[in-house]
Amino acid sequence: MKNELEKHLIHTYNRSVTLVKGEGVSLFDDKGKEYLDMGAGIAVCALGYSNEEYKKALKDQIDQLIHVSNLFYTEPVIKAAKYLSKASGMDRVFFTNSGTEAIEGAIKLARKYAYLKNKDSKGEIIAMNHSFHGRSMGALAVTGTKHYRDPFEPLIGGVSFADYNNLESVKKLIKKDTCAIIMETLQGEGGIYPATKEFLLGVRKLCDENDIALILDEIQCGMGRTGKMFTYEHYGIKPDIMTSAKALGCGMPVGAFCATEKFATAMCPGDHGTTYGGNPLACAAVCKVFEIFEKEHIVEHAAKMGNYFTEQLQRLQEKHPALLTDVRGKGLMIGIEVSCANGDVVKKALEKGMIVIAAGSNVVRLVPPLVIETKHIDQCISILDSVFAELS
Repeated sequence: MKNELEKHLIHTYNRSVTLVKGEGVSLFDDKGKEYLDMGAGIAVCALGYSNEEYKKALKDQIDQLIHVSNLFYTEPVIKAAKYLSKASGMDRVFFTNSGTEAIEGAIKLARKYAYLKNKDSKGEIIAMNHSFHGRSMGALAVTGTKHYRDPFEPLIGGVSFADYNNLESVKKLIKKDTCAIIMETLQGEGGIYPATKEFLLGVRKLCDENDIALILDEIQCGMGRTGKMFTYEHYGIKPDIMTSAKALGCGMPVGAFCATEKFATAMCPGDHGTTYGGNPLACAAVCKVFEIFEKEHIVEHAAKMGNYFTEQLQRLQEKHPALLTDVRGKGLMIGIEVSCANGDVVKKALEKGMIVIAAGSNVVRLVPPLVIETKHIDQCISILDSVFAELS
């Protein structure tokens, strides 16, 4: 099947097995093999697989209304916007189809705000080295990894890169035309690096002093992933613009950018749009996700499981100090730094029936469904122990 599929797909991913179904925190391939999933579709499937309440909500919505244009209101989009506004502390929401589209909208919003203040503004943006915000042209322009950008230059201009967790490097880049500072609250693809409190509070202060939009990318680290609904809650601050996706729909393609009233009102009809963004089916998924999160105390559970997971990984590090050199992250967004090729760990884990994913060149990323239990964590530790024993 793999060879047949590759005849028809543009080769942008190095795929491995063919997955056909999921149940709980497990996935199954076309040969019936079961895999413990420590990737959750890259931090998407927070509720795991085949959640009956979630599935029923989508089936019910399909029977009512799948899509209408954004020239009309629908009940699901209004309800979903209320849920997301309340959870994020933002005032207004624009629903998209993906995270990268949310980043595009956030950039446009920041530039429109700057334009309304000064029509000669160049709309310059400060982003972070080693960041990742997506693969469309605007999102790529603010992604701080050169090899991602180089084949697609020229991208949108006016972007400069500071060093994450280095406040002085940010200060040096601020100019009169700076309209936004964009960053992941916890860097994902760059190697699972949380922002320090000093850094994030310092950047917030710089934005306030210069009337610059602080854009926090919570696409991967948001929606309960780090033990708070959004990671910036750990720091006691709020962004001006925030992007969300991945676990926002728990498998349905949906993202959003949200903003405080001050920045949101810069947009007017005609400034931005989307055909499918915020359609009734996607928003029914968003609503049900928030309802299940609240009823099942998913965020609190993620915090508890994250503490347990980190403790077990630190014990594993003591056992394999030459190979497992660091454990870092927040909640259930954990990176383990390895001295070998992380691709070798990913491959051997897959052979042993566990899905993990890489981050950067030397980090293995653990972002399981948030409904994971201690027994699954223990199983993961056992498999990693076996992998490291073989690699040593």
